[in-house]
Amino acid sequence: MPFMSTVAEIEAAITQLPVKDAEELREWLEQWLEDQMEMTPEFEASIERGKADLSAGRSRTVRP
Repeated sequence: MPFMSTVAEIEAAITQLPVKDAEELREWLEQWLEDQMEMTPEFEASIERGKADLSAGRSRTVRP
């Protein structure tokens, strides 16, 4: 398989996948992106902001 060098090429290839394979790709990509964000300074700051919001009562309950 040739190397895909642009996002447009990758997107075009993804549109050719069966839905089941695209769902597996989505799960993999979500996990990969999550791994890339682990404990970066920005991620840690967002956690601290969330804790501060909860402590200050700035939260809401989401019901299905």
